Order: sequence, then structure tokens, then C-alpha cells
Amino acid sequence: MVSCGPTQTRQVQTHSSRNYQEASKLATYQELSDFLSLVERRAFKQAAFAVRDDHSALDIVQDAMLKLSEKYAGRPAEEFPMLFQRILQNTIRDYYRRQKVRSLWTTLFSSLSPNQDGDDYDPLETLEAYDDGSNKHDTPADNLERAQLLALIEEALKNLPTRQREAFLLRYWEELDVAETATAMGCSEGSVKTHCSRATHALAAILKSKGIKL
Repeated sequence: MVSCGPTQTRQVQTHSSRNYQEASKLATYQELSDFLSLVERRAFKQAAFAVRDDHSALDIVQDAMLKLSEKYAGRPAEEFPMLFQRILQNTIRDYYRRQKVRSLWTTLFSSLSPNQDGDDYDPLETLEAYDDGSNKHDTPADNLERAQLLALIEEALKNLPTRQREAFLLRYWEELDVAETATAMGCSEGSVKTHCSRATHALAAILKSKGIKL
């Protein structure tokens, strides 16, 4: 049997006391619930001002609240305001990124024309400056139409050859430039442009076959 001297005993007691104090600071379920109830309305107004759409704002707030509950419920209650604000801002930025990508994709397909049939044509290069903010005032109907079109595009992507799909997603979803995409795929920049051009034309053809006029 190993005995502890006075110094070791004090160290164990101090360590146990510190652990107890730290544990006692952790938020309870009721504290988390109270915080979310208190912050919900202000967060909704903040999100609504940012995205200018009540339905999207509500989704953003609910998503942020869920993330706080899932990831940080055990943190001290005094940390909740800063953590939640960080999560909320990141969720709003994610929303804008998705909206930008959706607008880019719909504009991407409508940009195709007969004189742009070459395999080395990368449609995104003609749209690099496309960020006029026109979607900031879209109506709920506009958002619904864009979401439905995006769903069709995502479904059509499953029918593309692997390399075309990979190039398309890296360029238009991950927003990598041609050189970065080439590095990620282990091919030349010319091959990236070829894959992107063929993928875009193939997807446009699939959409047209479903009655989507571009």
C-alpha cells in the first residue's frame, strides 16, 4: 500500500478542489434553455436584417441555436453570448456563400452560346466579375425557383463522368481557380477547362431535356 505524504495530500486536495470549481461553472440545461429563449428574438432580427428574408433568417437562427446546443452545451454559461454570436455570423456567411453559388450556377448555364463550344472554354472565366448583388432582393418565389433548379443540377451531376463532376464541383462549388483545381486533380489546366466545359454543356443539355429553358 502506497501512502501519501502531507505535500502529496495537499496537491491531491488542491487538484480535486480545482476540478470541482471548474465543474461547478459549467452551464446547466436550464441555463442553456434560458439563454436561447432570451437571445432568439434579437438573433432573428439580426439575421433578418442581414439576409432580408424572414424564412431564411428563421432557418439561420434555428441552425445556430442547434449548433450551440450540440457543441457547446457543457461550456460555462457566461461564454454563451460570444459563442452564439460567432456561430450566428458564420451561419449567415454560409447562407450568403450558398446563395452566391446558386446564382452563379444558374447564370453559368444561361451564359452558354453556340460560339462557345470549344473544349478549352471555361464558362466561369467569363463570370468572374459576376457579383452584382442582384439576388439580395429576391422574392421567396425567386428563392424557391433557384432552389428547385439547384436540386435538378445536383441530381444531373450524378450522371456525369467522374473527372467532369470533380472538376465542376471544385471550380463552381469550392470556388477554386483553374490552377488550384489542376493541382487538386493532378492534371493540366487545359484538362480542367476541358472537363469544366464538357460538364457544363452536358448539364445544360440535361436541364433542357427536362424543360428548363436557359
